[in-house]
Amino acid sequence: MATAYIVDALRTAGGRRGGKLAGVHPVDLAAATLDALVARTGIDPAGIEDVIMGCVSQGGQQANQVGRNAVLASKLLPQSVPAVTIDRQCGSSQQAIQFAAQAVMSGTQDMVIAAGVESMTRVPMGSTTMLFMKEGLGASRSPGLEENYPGPNWTQFAGAEMIVKKHGLTKDDLDQFALKSHQNARAATEAGAFKDEIVAINIETPDGLAQHLVDEGIRMDATLESIAGVKLLSEGGTITAASSSQICDGASAALIVSEEMLKRYNLTPLARIHTLAVTAGDPVIMLEEPLFATDRALQRAGLSIGDIDLYEVNEAFASVPLAWLKHTGADPEKLNVNGGAIALGHPLGASGTKLMATLLHALKARGGKYGLQTMCEGGGVANVTIVEMC
Repeated sequence: MATAYIVDALRTAGGRRGGKLAGVHPVDLAAATLDALVARTGIDPAGIEDVIMGCVSQGGQQANQVGRNAVLASKLLPQSVPAVTIDRQCGSSQQAIQFAAQAVMSGTQDMVIAAGVESMTRVPMGSTTMLFMKEGLGASRSPGLEENYPGPNWTQFAGAEMIVKKHGLTKDDLDQFALKSHQNARAATEAGAFKDEIVAINIETPDGLAQHLVDEGIRMDATLESIAGVKLLSEGGTITAASSSQICDGASAALIVSEEMLKRYNLTPLARIHTLAVTAGDPVIMLEEPLFATDRALQRAGLSIGDIDLYEVNEAFASVPLAWLKHTGADPEKLNVNGGAIALGHPLGASGTKLMATLLHALKARGGKYGLQTMCEGGGVANVTIVEMC
């Protein structure tokens, strides 16, 4: 089987809801990220055999094949480059990486871009469901689904609270973890740790044209007291907005190639794809599956959790990475070392390649060998990708 290499991975700095990226159409946001990847790697864009774009809310400005529209809006990619848009919920662009890698490993393609985009300002989370329901066009829950899973309220918020109870976590655990996310993100920003992964996006400001380069959601002055004082999301619960991922606008992309393309374009890869896994479990607790997907991936890789130098576990809610740490016995000091979605934001379909960009550049900076990325996904699904640095 051929080897799939990641040449580079880039992301935009996160934009808050209604914030600095709110004025940018998601198609143009994605296109700018694709252009930055092509420009930085120096490849011939006509040689790109596919663009696989993750996007969760595929309606409004993200409808009608946002991946293909991003190619057509690009300044560098020719119209001959195909694209497809996929939805594996929060893991959409991590799945894009895995689909791209599988294409290269199978020998059917040699150069593929995996990418993701989500403007949660312009296409709010849940809007593609609620607008259809408002028009009397029904919902996604079918009679067959109701028969198999009668009655439960399938929400990520309920699932996150279930994880708290199941794994013996406390509100203080969640608040402490949230504070650490902001502290790590602040330290990474101040140290310039994100400079090689962030794409500059031109934005209009009251003072004229500027570039968006710094993640907008980091609370530089966060304290445990300020986090602990945020209102609970549900009465009697433990989770607050402060211990949950931030709504975010953003885009990200990674170039996946074969060894032949490395030689053709004289490319130096960051890493090779070592192991891919995707598993599914209980759709009601929903967010717990990364624990078991990690077990499967490590077994397949022939590695232990101690062999992994850094982990990126998406901070959809603080309870998810905390439960993951307890289950795997992983070293918390290797987890989300530059902060996670609680501080940096979770732009849904863009988060998979976003996390990969951060993981690879953090591994490079620390001289690490193996990295593991996983994230919880709607419906009780989880992807795990293990990379080995080159």
